[in-house]
Amino acid sequence: MDETLRAQQLTFARHLRDPHANPPPPGIEQWRLQVYRELFYNTVEGLLAGSFPVMRETLGEARWHARVRGFYANYRSHTPLFTEVAETFIDYLQGIEADTPWQLELAHYEWIEAQLYLSDARDAPHNPEGDLLDEVPLLSCVARVLAYRWPVEQIGPDYQPDEPPQVPTLLLVYRDAAFKVRFARLTPMAYQLLMGLAGTGRERLQALGDAELQLQGLALLERLRRQGVIVGTCTAA
Repeated sequence: MDETLRAQQLTFARHLRDPHANPPPPGIEQWRLQVYRELFYNTVEGLLAGSFPVMRETLGEARWHARVRGFYANYRSHTPLFTEVAETFIDYLQGIEADTPWQLELAHYEWIEAQLYLSDARDAPHNPEGDLLDEVPLLSCVARVLAYRWPVEQIGPDYQPDEPPQVPTLLLVYRDAAFKVRFARLTPMAYQLLMGLAGTGRERLQALGDAELQLQGLALLERLRRQGVIVGTCTAA
């Protein structure tokens, strides 16, 4: 590429990213520059607003746009895919000092929701009617078991906590048969059963402790299979 053209393109790109810190290349009318500045920024902002609607509403216009402009000006994304921009925004948030302590976890929670809604993943080979005790329960590929310090499913314009609760927020987030993403709070026992233990259903239940907990755990597995969150079983390795 001609070095003069390359230099002009880099100058133009820097200006579009951060017009206050970088002058435009010479010879371009201001109205044309304004069109490009608004077009590029609004495209990025629109993608992020669609992925993080709760964060956008909770932060308010000024703080939201300041956060997006910081990302737009300073983060160097290498993905060419619009569907991956939200993930790069989370990576950006991990590297800055956020102005709210729950911001990163809320963004991750919203990103998970969007990923499950858009996912075209397929479940691993399994037996839908398999034995939940003697085989390995298989979680749906559009279900996630999550743990957060902050109550991310409650945060919004009317609830912005300053301190995390004493107990973590344990969630099951999943996409149902109607393609609606839902969430449910998990007890520590349910979280351990679904996420913290390996092996067959029987081995997981035995690790929970007494007989009463095992009965509760088995009832949970059966209910989740009826809901489609557990899609069936596979054979233990």
